[in-house]
Amino acid sequence: MIEQTELASRFTLSGTSMTVNRMGYGSMQLAGPGVIGPPRDVEGAIAVLREAVESGVNHIDTSDYYGPHVTNQIIKQALHPYPKGLVIVTKLGARRGAHASWIPALSRQELIDGAHDNLKNLGLDALDVVNLRVGGFTEPSEESIEEPLTALAELKGQGLIRHIGLSNITPKQLTEAQDIAEIVCVQNFYNLAHRDDDAFIDALAAQGIAYVPFFPLGGFTPLQSSELDTAAASLGVTSMQLALAWLLQRSQNILLIPGTSSLKHLRENLQASQLHIPAQVLLDLNSIGKQPKEL
Repeated sequence: MIEQTELASRFTLSGTSMTVNRMGYGSMQLAGPGVIGPPRDVEGAIAVLREAVESGVNHIDTSDYYGPHVTNQIIKQALHPYPKGLVIVTKLGARRGAHASWIPALSRQELIDGAHDNLKNLGLDALDVVNLRVGGFTEPSEESIEEPLTALAELKGQGLIRHIGLSNITPKQLTEAQDIAEIVCVQNFYNLAHRDDDAFIDALAAQGIAYVPFFPLGGFTPLQSSELDTAAASLGVTSMQLALAWLLQRSQNILLIPGTSSLKHLRENLQASQLHIPAQVLLDLNSIGKQPKEL
């Protein structure tokens, strides 16, 4: 059953005055196929963004390397001048190459250029939150992040960035980062079936740091689970709604950014924040994931 609750509970990013609804929106799918070029339906993309904000979403995740430039330009076209309280979180640390490849872009100059591209294409004087994206496509690595993070800290000191987050990192890298700058959020690969960060989420919650799972619905290959499908059918909801609701109940520091270019799917995603999962169903769902790694 769906119980009527708030659209999404709220979370205040540590060390900031920014309070966001925990159900946000990810903009990656607003670009064309392969996250390259414009979408087939620009007006449809604009409609999705506007309805998301009108429905209470005040946390949008983006990056200027989506498109590249496309999603930020659509966000600006749809929402600028931005409503009070809207938090736009972007990412630096990559660029797009030939054949839609994703290439690391972590030098000081690449990060500076990337920040200015985001500012220009979003129409902002300062970026609310910038996540430093490191590691592989979905898995982090343990190399030092001191050099690129120091570059972001310099941009923060110049007033171009208000707050800093990290994406695709390990607990060790978080510890290294906290000696350089305050970290307000971590964005890693996590969902009902990919549970390696279970202990990390709990450690972040103890510090009041937000955890934002990317690919919350499985990524380019949607979650496939007979247990999930059965549980969703028993509650009269879709499997994807149940997977999102599970994340919201997993920990209060989890913020969601499911993306879609469809108004229908947007509405379904937002409805997931109203779903309370009964205890027995929650136990069944918890058995789906991998055994978590120890910190």
